[in-house]
Amino acid sequence: MAHLLVLELPGGNDSDVLQAAVERGDEFTFLSSQLDHYTSQPQLQPILAMAKFKVEVSPFDYDEVEKVILALHETHPFEAVLCLLDTRIVDASRLANALGLPFLNRSTTELLRDKFSVRQRLTDRGLPQPDFALARSNEELKIAVAQLGLPILIKPTDGYGSQNIVVLRFPEDLDPFLTPLDDMLPSGMDYGLGVKANDHLVIERYLSGIILGCDTFSFNGQHQLLGVNEKLFFEAPSFAIRGGCFQPNRPEFELIQRYVFSLLDAVDFDFGAAHIEIILTDTGPQLIEINARLVGAKLPRLMSFALGKSVYAGLIDLHLGIPDAFGLCDTGMVAVTRWIVAEHHGLLASVTLPQWQDARIRCVEILKVSGDYVRLPTENADRIGYVMVCAPSQAEAECIADKYVSECVCCLKSAT
Repeated sequence: MAHLLVLELPGGNDSDVLQAAVERGDEFTFLSSQLDHYTSQPQLQPILAMAKFKVEVSPFDYDEVEKVILALHETHPFEAVLCLLDTRIVDASRLANALGLPFLNRSTTELLRDKFSVRQRLTDRGLPQPDFALARSNEELKIAVAQLGLPILIKPTDGYGSQNIVVLRFPEDLDPFLTPLDDMLPSGMDYGLGVKANDHLVIERYLSGIILGCDTFSFNGQHQLLGVNEKLFFEAPSFAIRGGCFQPNRPEFELIQRYVFSLLDAVDFDFGAAHIEIILTDTGPQLIEINARLVGAKLPRLMSFALGKSVYAGLIDLHLGIPDAFGLCDTGMVAVTRWIVAEHHGLLASVTLPQWQDARIRCVEILKVSGDYVRLPTENADRIGYVMVCAPSQAEAECIADKYVSECVCCLKSAT
């Protein structure tokens, strides 16, 4: 039985990593800057009640956090530090180092929290990059847009989860009433739990192609590709993901694997899980971004269905210092997810799900509750729920998932 230190939860409510720890027989201490954010959610109360300790440090001052955790470590030693939230990943690296526990090195965690710096590093290491620029003011933003030309993509350098992304494709998109470049900074963006945006923007050449999510485990600089998730998006201008198809690592992914590993090596990624998004263009693969944590949006659950074992359990093993924490596996299955969304805006009244009995449907979950404001999907936070399907082929799994979602009924009431 290991004692794990877990910092916050991804998405503010995804407790799968805690559930995996309990199922393994491990103990966990939960660290947060805002415990009531979690304890006020009825669905989280049972799992949080199993915590060995619940620790709150508010506001989240790193020096105070380290002092509290080191004192607890003296009497109840920790054996691993886990963090799946981007805005706490640097703090987690510092804590792990203070505790003498394995984690991604601090230099790389800090680098990966700045998307512009990542672009610079990869360029310096000779990896092809789309044209890009940095804007720290509205004036710099307008200059960058004029110099790079259309189409371009604008996003926060410290952003995550496909939030606050702007794409300018056509001259009319530059209409100040549609895209007010004079007013984008300061953004006042709040990432939650006391973390504010740094108000730096990266401007990149917008690329078209197939978008893939690649999740890896690394141990002492050696990497393992778990598999590849092909992402499906809603119609532009939305940046919300409609679903995806995950396949375990297979020989046909060799070129993708080689490219992904070259990215990890370029940023000196030496330990832990990474979620790398790439786009397959006419001229070859190009990086979208590297995240120093496992993929979110419940997708480790989807991956586990296709892999035949828990990705979270493998992540815990990795942080406990087991080199081959996951091992290669191919069950011959693929797993598909589709998201349930609203067809117009309003307050959610109810969701009626199809009453199917089909073993290929592995998971259905509704994330919104009655009274929540919902709208047409613009970003990932607009999704109401999802279905996950596992089958021998992509076509079979997608057919089932699409049909299931089409039969879901979301009833809304006016938001006025």
